[in-house]
Amino acid sequence: MEKLIRILEDGIFDGLIKKQNRPLNSQNVADALQKYNLKKSAIQKGLDTLADSGQISFKEYGKQKIYLARQDQFKILNSQEIEQMKKANSQLQAEFDGQKKAIGELESEIRALQSNLTLEEIRSKQAILQAEVFGAEEKLKKLRDGVILVKPEDRMLTEQTFGDMMNHWRKRKRIFKDFWDVITENLPRDVKEFKEELGIEYDEDVGVSLQSYTELTNSSKKRRTAH
Repeated sequence: MEKLIRILEDGIFDGLIKKQNRPLNSQNVADALQKYNLKKSAIQKGLDTLADSGQISFKEYGKQKIYLARQDQFKILNSQEIEQMKKANSQLQAEFDGQKKAIGELESEIRALQSNLTLEEIRSKQAILQAEVFGAEEKLKKLRDGVILVKPEDRMLTEQTFGDMMNHWRKRKRIFKDFWDVITENLPRDVKEFKEELGIEYDEDVGVSLQSYTELTNSSKKRRTAH
């Protein structure tokens, strides 16, 4: 009780209601004054005391009371003062927008700096790149000196194996075409739909071309002949 009397004497209730200047119930006031550790019943009593003394206004809605600061204690602004406040508000809003934009630019700059590599990471990456450059230079030096990196017999074996595979591919492609032409010659339905139904794919359907591999073999033979 003594705490409530002291708070009332200090004008804490009245000051809160004036500052809020909106309808409040006892729970709203209790939430705002939690630091004083007052019970809701004590807050209700304090509000009723202020209302009975005429320091604040109140309205009853059923069992609930709504409290409000007395409006006659507030200065009523004229149209000129309201216009000045609007201008001041617009200026403050512009300043706020400018500060917000500046903060956004600073945050973007901070993110950009954070995404950059540290000095240690740069040195580590530099060492890796230098090693790659050294390896490439060594390989280039061997090529310039005429060092044979692939033995002729290994190359011939590879080309022969590649040629055999190409012949098998060409042969199987021809067998399938002959077989497919016989099946679909008098087919009473769309050939493309029939192919899709069976799940058949041509080389071209998967981006593969026999001709491109044939040209690769021919180019290799031409280079070897030229040398």
